[in-house]
Amino acid sequence: MKRPNFLVLMSDQMTAFALPFHGNKVVRASTMSKLAETGVVFDAAYCNSPICAPSRFSMLSGRQPTEIGAYDNAAEFPASIPTLLHYLAAGGYRTILSGKMHFIGPDQLHGFQERLTTDIYPADFAWTPNWRAGPSDKPSGISMRNVTEAGVCVRSLQMDYDDEVEVLATQKLYDLAREPDRPAFFMMASFSHPHPPYTTSQEHWDRFRHEDIDMPAVAPIPLAERDIHSRWLHESHGMANAEITDEHVRTARHAYYGNVEYIDDKFGRLLKVLDTCEMREDTIVIVISDHGEMLGERGMWYKQTFFEGSARVPFIVNAPSRFPARRVAGLVSLVDLLPTVCELAAATPQEWIDPIAGKSVVTLLSGTAEQGDRRAIVEYT
Repeated sequence: MKRPNFLVLMSDQMTAFALPFHGNKVVRASTMSKLAETGVVFDAAYCNSPICAPSRFSMLSGRQPTEIGAYDNAAEFPASIPTLLHYLAAGGYRTILSGKMHFIGPDQLHGFQERLTTDIYPADFAWTPNWRAGPSDKPSGISMRNVTEAGVCVRSLQMDYDDEVEVLATQKLYDLAREPDRPAFFMMASFSHPHPPYTTSQEHWDRFRHEDIDMPAVAPIPLAERDIHSRWLHESHGMANAEITDEHVRTARHAYYGNVEYIDDKFGRLLKVLDTCEMREDTIVIVISDHGEMLGERGMWYKQTFFEGSARVPFIVNAPSRFPARRVAGLVSLVDLLPTVCELAAATPQEWIDPIAGKSVVTLLSGTAEQGDRRAIVEYT
C-alpha cells in the first residue's frame, strides 16, 4: 500500500466532554462527529501534562515531560531532543506546520521543514514562575476575567490567528496537490481555539439556545474539602478574588461550545480540500488536543489538574480504507502519537535516538490485538 500522508487537526484546550461522540448532548461538531463515526475513537485518551507547552513537547518527542525538562510554559524545548518530525524527515517525509506549537527557545521548527505561521505565544522565558512566591505568582496573568467577561465578540486576536492558520494550511494543501512527484507529507494544522478567552462570534453563539447550555455535572467543592493541588489552583487562577455566578458559568460554557463549532468548521473546510484535490484516500487524518478544560466542573476552570475534564483529550484516527470504524476503550496518551505515526509511515528507526515512552497503537487501530499492558502517565510540576 502507498505510504500515507498525514493531516493532524489539533485544537487547544478541547475537552473530550464537549464533543457529542463522548456524550455531550448540546454540541453538534458535525465534522469531528463524522470522523468519529467512520474512524477509530479512543475513549480513554490522555495528555501527558495538562498544560500547553509541556504537553506538546512531550507529544512530539514521545517522552514524558519530566524526562525532557518540560516543567511549565517557560521551559525551553532543547533543539537537541529528536522529535517525530526528525524521524519522519529522515524517512523521506515532508513535514509542515501551520499554527500554534508553543515552542519555547530559539528553535521554532524542531524538525518541521516548513512553518507557515509564527506562533501565537512568545517563545521567550517571560512566563517563568517564581515557585518560592507560591500560587499568587502567575506570570501569564491568568485570572477569572475570561469567565466573568465571556460572551460574543466581533473579533479577537485568536480569531485573527486561527483564520490565518486555516488560510495558509488550505493553500499549502493546494500547493501539494499541484506537485506531481511530491513525497508523502505530514501536515499539522494547530489552532488556538477553544482555549480561553471564552468569546465567540455571533454566528457560532447563535448555534445554541442559551437555555439549552448544560451546567457542570459536579457542583463546586467547598475549598476546605478540596485536595491541596486544587486549593493551589484556586488561588493561582484568581478564584479567591472572584465571584462566579451561575450565569457567568452558563455564558462561558456557551461561548466555549461556540468555539468548538468554530474549530469544527475549520476542520471541515480542510477536509473538503483533501476531497476536492483527490488526496483524501491517501491521507490519514488525526484529531487531537493538547489537554482539556474543566469548564466549571467542581468549581474549577482551565487545566493544570488531573481531573478528567482537564487531562482527557479527543483522539481520533480516521482512515476508513485502512482501519474499520471502532471504539477503543483502553488507555492511550499523546506520547503514543510518535511511535504510531512512525510505524504507519514506515519511518521507524531500528533504534530510537532517545528512549521513547510511548507505545504504538497500530494494533489497536486494526483490532488485531487486545489492549494489553498499557498505561497513561500524566505529570504536572
